[in-house]
Amino acid sequence: MKAAIYARVSSEKQAEKDLSIASQLKALREYARKRNYNVYEEFIDEAESARTANRPAFQRMIALAKHKPKPFDVILVWKYSRFARSRNDSIVFKTLLKRRGVSVISINEKIDDSPTGYILEGMIELIDEFYSINLSQDTVRGLRENASRGFNNGTPPYGYQLKKVREGNAERSKLEINKSQAPITKSIFQMYLERKGIKEITKTLNQQGHKTNKGKDWYNSSISYILKNEVYIGTLIYGKRSKVNRFNQKNDIIRLENNHPAIIDKETFSKVQSLMKSRRPEIHHPREVNSKYLLSGLLYCDKCKHKMVGCSAKSGKNFYYACSNYLKRGKQICNAKMINKDLLEKAIVDRIKKHIITEKNLRELLSILNEEMVQDRKELDNQLIGIKKNLETLKNKRDKLYDIIESGKLEIDDIAPRLKDLNHQIEIQERNHRETLEKIQSPPKLDFSLSKLKTYVSDLKQLLNEGSIIEQKSFIQSFVKRIVVNQSKIKIEYNLPIINKIDRTSTKEVLSMDQSGSPSRIRTYNLRLTVGCSIIELSS
Repeated sequence: MKAAIYARVSSEKQAEKDLSIASQLKALREYARKRNYNVYEEFIDEAESARTANRPAFQRMIALAKHKPKPFDVILVWKYSRFARSRNDSIVFKTLLKRRGVSVISINEKIDDSPTGYILEGMIELIDEFYSINLSQDTVRGLRENASRGFNNGTPPYGYQLKKVREGNAERSKLEINKSQAPITKSIFQMYLERKGIKEITKTLNQQGHKTNKGKDWYNSSISYILKNEVYIGTLIYGKRSKVNRFNQKNDIIRLENNHPAIIDKETFSKVQSLMKSRRPEIHHPREVNSKYLLSGLLYCDKCKHKMVGCSAKSGKNFYYACSNYLKRGKQICNAKMINKDLLEKAIVDRIKKHIITEKNLRELLSILNEEMVQDRKELDNQLIGIKKNLETLKNKRDKLYDIIESGKLEIDDIAPRLKDLNHQIEIQERNHRETLEKIQSPPKLDFSLSKLKTYVSDLKQLLNEGSIIEQKSFIQSFVKRIVVNQSKIKIEYNLPIINKIDRTSTKEVLSMDQSGSPSRIRTYNLRLTVGCSIIELSS
């Protein structure tokens, strides 16, 4: 069993010989020796009072006790008063240590493990919990009191800054207009009234180089928050997100009108709220929205590496795939162009039907898999031979050590470490031998006749022609890892290797993409497929 020794002496007791550090350590070491404890480390606090737990060596000892695995099992002290003079601290730290399997032993006092001790510990824990709850409620009460008197809690919203005001001996914060940010705030409301959407406003601010309070680019959510926030008409609101506490008490929302200077007049704010309500989109179930886009979750923008998502234009008449960075943060962050949804999906599906789901390709895949299985079997056989040789060598070395022990030429204590290491290596090699043998004896089976192959091809093509959008998405995602798109080409990454025209395998494929205009000015792309066939996973 490992033990930590803790010794402490306060400045007023330093002169007392029976409590000196040297005396404590001598007695503690002797106690450990008699009970065959291995001393892990001695922790010493000199001239430190036990009225507080903020003692360097004490804190380091407690921190070490929390490690996994624990470095010691017991802590030895001269008396419990050396550990902590405060009964509260003593119980708290002893309980903490006990939960980690570490006990505190006083070598001069009987351990207090009585029912009374347990009751007292429970009472202290309840008292601690009461103080913690009470402190939390006092904090909330203070913040609400501060807000009810018109002062600001936390970071000021964009367009405002904090002004320090004195109230008695305390210094509090009031909102005042930030002269450099207020015009931008007004322009946000004005652009929205001019029928510009939140997305367009976000792009405009980012293009003009404006930053948020945190020095970051604007997001759609930031603009939406500003347009809905009554703080800009001089109203302070606090407690909007407050929750019911553990005592089922709910605080009312604090609302103070004309509390601070307004940036936006109430008439403008009211018009913006009405316009936002009228432009609020109809809510659809996520499954219904997602099901419209066959390649969702697979497409990535080659310029900024963000995902591409489905979007619509012309009141939902036209559908595209666009970079999420472009949609959320504007053209200045990523200027990748949108791609017509139907054209891109048709190109990918046609690629799969004409160049992947064919009897020839699947036969070639079957042949490749069989070749790989034969190669894997050869490698496993070679591995097994190597493992057997290693085992034989290790066992011979171990037998020689046993012969030396029997001859009496060396003591077993001298050979024990080497013998232990050899046994460990032998155990590892025997485990590898069993696992390799199991792989050889149970190879994967590919029961795939020509008739099954034809049926499989027919079923897959029918799925892509007549299956539901969810079935088609699941089928594509089962073997396509990701699709990276830019203006000139589409890169497809597969989960399995593909075979090109010169019979080489790769996990990637490139389709070139030529851009052409259209009379309706809707971006369209003609896809020219230039690389050979791809391979999908077989299942019987």
